[in-house]
Amino acid sequence: MCASCGCQGQGTTMTNLQTGARADIAAGSEQDGAAHSRVDHGHGHLHGEHQHAHDHHHEHDHHAHGHEHGHAHAHDHSDHGQAHEHSHHRVELETRILAKNDAIAAKCRAWLAGREIVALNLVSSPGAGKTTLLERAIADLSGELPLFVIEGDQATSNDGERIRAAGAPVVQVNTGTGCHLDAEMIARALSELKPSVASLVFIENVGNLVCPALFDLGEHAKAVIFSTTEGEDKPLKYPHMFSAAKLVIFNKIDLLPHLDFSMERARENILRVNPDAVIVEVSAKTGAGMQTLYDWIRAQRTAVKEQALV
Repeated sequence: MCASCGCQGQGTTMTNLQTGARADIAAGSEQDGAAHSRVDHGHGHLHGEHQHAHDHHHEHDHHAHGHEHGHAHAHDHSDHGQAHEHSHHRVELETRILAKNDAIAAKCRAWLAGREIVALNLVSSPGAGKTTLLERAIADLSGELPLFVIEGDQATSNDGERIRAAGAPVVQVNTGTGCHLDAEMIARALSELKPSVASLVFIENVGNLVCPALFDLGEHAKAVIFSTTEGEDKPLKYPHMFSAAKLVIFNKIDLLPHLDFSMERARENILRVNPDAVIVEVSAKTGAGMQTLYDWIRAQRTAVKEQALV
């Protein structure tokens, strides 16, 4: 279940697009999702008690007007208590979900670090160009280093098939009703994908700039892909995601001559939210700026190798 929007990730599946092997994933928060259902059930039960008290008040209202004020007071108190209890359960549930996710993410991070694997969590709004950028990167880098991809979408394997056609091994994770990947999905996907030592793993998250900011996947870094077709104020609207990112990739710079988009203003907004963000300008379509992105990736791989020697 997502601590932001309440999605429970029902119907999550994993497919190895090389072998066709498919498995259902009991998302890391499934137990907590069941708890959420129980909370909701309890909420309904309280609501039923409240309705009974409300009806009881009206019955007495016809027979004993002198008790009207007392019953009305109890009615308001019941509302307050009900809201407080539901809010308390909600906070407890969110805390459990994120704590469980973080524990699994820590194991993923240790597993990746022990194998000198750099995992990049690519996040963006829908249509920002994540898959096109991956296709370009696979074509340019596959002769230099081993590349693997975990592809996240709510439904279909369309993007995963594009990645496979580009030449990278890929595991497709379909989240069903879920709006993000979580650490348990990544742990399962890594087990199926089996990335080699010192490789690069791209995680293409579900298109969403809200919930993926909350969920650590054990990645080396989050990279936000920010399209020039979006507004310059996007970092201000979604500050949690941009502040969590090490890298911001401006994509579709080839469209700048045709757009009313100020790159300078967009940069200023990014740095207001995250002064330490690295900003790279690229066109996944034409290849412009991609070498700068690859240099950044190479630097991350070098840092991971050096850390493994410490």
